[in-house]
Amino acid sequence: MIKILMVGIGGFAGSICRYIISDLSHRLFNDPFFPYGTITVNVIGCLFIGILGGLSETRQIFTPEIRALILIGFLGGFTTFSTFGYEIFTVARDGQFVAALTNLMLHLILGFGSVWLGFSMSKLL
Repeated sequence: MIKILMVGIGGFAGSICRYIISDLSHRLFNDPFFPYGTITVNVIGCLFIGILGGLSETRQIFTPEIRALILIGFLGGFTTFSTFGYEIFTVARDGQFVAALTNLMLHLILGFGSVWLGFSMSKLL
């Protein structure tokens, strides 16, 4: 139960940080035609999950509860893209290049396709 609470607390904080950083990025770049806020949080999230995931694996510096708070909760609330990038990296690092590429392509194709399908369906409602 404690891990579930830690994920929730981290997700709450990560979502707030995502909103703040994304908003600041949009104001800084002031370009309505490119999603600077999204790319900013995704890149920052990927950088942090790489650093913290690496430290967690090599130095075991996090308890399972802190790992849940930061890696799953905070970074999950901040951006799921960081988890997506980390999972593809670890699969490729472990020598499963076909699985990593398949995961990448499925996420991109099915994700974009699902957005298109959902948007198309919304017109029928």
